[in-house]
Amino acid sequence: MWSPRAAIRRFPLLLLLALASPPARGQEGETPPPPPPPPPKHAPHPPVRKGRDLGRMTRVKRPSRDMAMMTHIHHEEMPTGMYGPYAITRETSGTAWQPESSMHEGLHSMSGGWTTMVHGWATAVWDNQGGARGDRDFYGGNMLMANTHGPYGPGTLGFRAMASAEPATIGKKGYPLLLQTGETADGRTPFIDRQHPHDLAMELATTYSLSSGTSSLFVYAGLPGEPALGPPVFMHRFSGQSFPDAPIGHHWLDSSHITYGVLTAGLVDGDWKAEASRFRGREPDQDRTDIEEPKLDSHSFRLSYNPRSDVALQASYGRLHSPEQLEPGVDVDRVTVSAIVNVVQRGRFLQHTVAWGRNKSRPGHTLDAFLFESTQRLRDRHTWMTRLEQAEKDELFPPADPRAAEVFTVEKLSVGYRYDAWGPRGPLAVGIGALASLARVPGALEGVYDKHPFAGMVFVSAALR
Repeated sequence: MWSPRAAIRRFPLLLLLALASPPARGQEGETPPPPPPPPPKHAPHPPVRKGRDLGRMTRVKRPSRDMAMMTHIHHEEMPTGMYGPYAITRETSGTAWQPESSMHEGLHSMSGGWTTMVHGWATAVWDNQGGARGDRDFYGGNMLMANTHGPYGPGTLGFRAMASAEPATIGKKGYPLLLQTGETADGRTPFIDRQHPHDLAMELATTYSLSSGTSSLFVYAGLPGEPALGPPVFMHRFSGQSFPDAPIGHHWLDSSHITYGVLTAGLVDGDWKAEASRFRGREPDQDRTDIEEPKLDSHSFRLSYNPRSDVALQASYGRLHSPEQLEPGVDVDRVTVSAIVNVVQRGRFLQHTVAWGRNKSRPGHTLDAFLFESTQRLRDRHTWMTRLEQAEKDELFPPADPRAAEVFTVEKLSVGYRYDAWGPRGPLAVGIGALASLARVPGALEGVYDKHPFAGMVFVSAALR
C-alpha cells in the first residue's frame, strides 16, 4: 500500500524532530489472535479503506470531554479534515496546522457527508498610540469565513471563502500602530507606524484530497489564498485572535496569508505533513476591493509535525519575488519556525505560540523577528492576552530620510483582557476589552518615538461561537 512516510522523513527540515519528544508506543494485545491495536495518541484514526471508499471523508471518535467542550463542535463524532484523515480541529488558516486540541469555534453543520463551518468576528476599537509619532483613531476590524468539504469521486472536495469589510471600516490609510511597517496606502508612500486593512476578498480557494489509512495527498488552489509559509496567521490562531491589533513582526511570519495566486500540493502521514507552494510574491496593493492578477513567480516549502494533540510545530522557507510594491527590485528569502502549545483543562483553555522569522532581502539586510504570544480563556467569559515581540526594522523612515536604510531593533510588550458579557457559549459572544502596550526603542530613536512609548486600545467585540 502506498505510504509517503519515507518521503516526509527525508524532508530537509528534520530539525523539528529535535523540538518534540518522541511519540509514545502502543501496548501489545493480550488475547491473540488478532491482538488489539495500539492505543492512539490523538483522536483515533479511521481504518484503511478500500475500493470506491478510498479517500472519502470519514469520522473519528469524539475527543475527551474537556476538548469537546472547548472545540464547540457538538456532535457525537468528530468529522475529519479537508486535507487528511485526522480531526478537523487540526486545521486552521490555509493549509496550516494547529494543535488538534484547539478550539474550532463558529457554526457547524453536517449533512449528507458534508461538513460546513461558518466563523466570523467584528471588533470596534478606540486606538490611542502615544509618543511623538503616536496618533488616535476609531476603526473596525472584522472577518467572515465559510468552509465546506465532503465526498466527491474517490476523494474529498473542499471549498474555502473568507472576506472582510475592513476596506470600509478601517480605510486605505490603515490604523495607528507604533513600529508597524509593510505595504502602502496609496502606491507612493509606505505604511510607517500604521497597520494596513485586509482586502475585501481574503480567500477564495478549492481543495481536493485522497486518503489511505492515516495518509493522504492533497492539492489547494486559491485566488486569493495562503501558501505553505509560516505559522497559522495571527487572526486564526487562538493565541492571537483576541488581540485588536496585528503583531509588529507580521511581515516576518504570516503576511502571505492573502496572496493572489496560490497552488499547493502536500502529503500527510499521521502526525507529519510536507507541502510545497507556487504563488505570487507581491503583497496586495492599495486597492483593497479588487482581485489582482495571479502569478506563480515565488515558491515555498513547509514541514509540519504534531507530536501530540496539544502541540503543533512547523518550519518553512519561501523565496518571495518582489513582495513590496515600492521596492520592485528586491526579492526576499523568508524562513520561519514556530511552536504552538495548548493547555486544556475543565473551564480553562490556554494557548502559547513561540515563533521566529527571518527576512533576507536580495539586495538588502537580513532581519529577524521573534514573537511570544499567550491567550487564556477562563470559564468562557474571561480572556487574558499577552504578547512579547522583538523585531529588526529598516523601514521606520520614509525613503527621502537619510535614516531610511538604517536597521533598528525594537521591542513591544502588550497585555490585554476581554470580558464576554453576553452569549459566552454561543452562538454569538459579545464582549468588551482593553489592551495596553509598552514599546522600547534604541537610543537613536528616542527623539523620534520617546524612550518608552505607550499605547492603549479599548474595544467591543462580537464573535460566532
